[in-house]
Amino acid sequence: MTAPAPTAPTVPTGPPGEAELSCYTTNLVAHLRSRLPDAADRLAHAVRLAVRTDAPGTGLAFSHHRRVDRTADGRELGYRAAADWTAARAGIEDEAAREGRVLAVGNTRTLPWCPAHRKQDAPHWVLLEPVPGDGPRWRVTDHFAALLPDGEQHPYSGLLDEDGLRAALTPIPRPAPEARLRDAHALGTAVALPDPAHHRWLAWGPAAPEPRRAGEWLEEPLAVLEFLAGRLAADGETLARNTDDLWAAARHHRHRLHRLAGAGLLPRAPALAAAASWSELPRSLRFAAASAERGRPRPGVVRKAFHDVITTMARIPKEDTSR
Repeated sequence: MTAPAPTAPTVPTGPPGEAELSCYTTNLVAHLRSRLPDAADRLAHAVRLAVRTDAPGTGLAFSHHRRVDRTADGRELGYRAAADWTAARAGIEDEAAREGRVLAVGNTRTLPWCPAHRKQDAPHWVLLEPVPGDGPRWRVTDHFAALLPDGEQHPYSGLLDEDGLRAALTPIPRPAPEARLRDAHALGTAVALPDPAHHRWLAWGPAAPEPRRAGEWLEEPLAVLEFLAGRLAADGETLARNTDDLWAAARHHRHRLHRLAGAGLLPRAPALAAAASWSELPRSLRFAAASAERGRPRPGVVRKAFHDVITTMARIPKEDTSR
């Protein structure tokens, strides 16, 4: 892979609060702005935490928001894939020629700016833009920033030649079941996934009818939190598998609370109190999961963390949509 430039520029992540998103939604919002300038606000209004209680493989699946990519002219994003690199490159080039850039699925193990570089495979969305002229042909941009278990990730922008692009988009042939479920719900509603051994990117196409939701789902916010408090406190294996899902939920809810309170659609003091409780939730869950792995389960820590979120969320009135 082409090494990152030593002085690679930091990429602005947008208005305050936007950094509180996952690696999927941070770059999704950035990609949508060319068609949907209000994408960050759309996402704030669309944030939710719906949980499928009987998902195959892990037993739980999460939907963090309703779809925000559907346009007034009936378009939406969808996965594209190719097993052969030549075909994948051609598909990416075609989408870039139409749109100016492409949202593609990278692999943290092969992205040098990611803390998990050379350590761990995980899907990671990045933005690609073709660069005219000689030399490296692609600019890769990653707006995502977070303090992660493997270290701190900063926004990044740099150049890739073809070999670097191919390495960046290295497939993960045998992803964990929970990673597969995250990919399936990354756009908000469940979509069919390509073979995980294929190179993947996203492209615009005609919007499909809303699929019928499979399985048993909980959607009422406080009921979801009560269910998760009981399930994760009692089941250390599920806690370990799904801590990252609650980390993503916390970031999405902080984005929602800060953005809507800033717009005057939620009262500021209770919104900020709830955002603080969401911030503590993943920290408590990671502590409890690590303790359980050492043979010392901490169900009380899990229950208290959820109780704090439930208590603060219950104090927030419904969003004021009259403005």
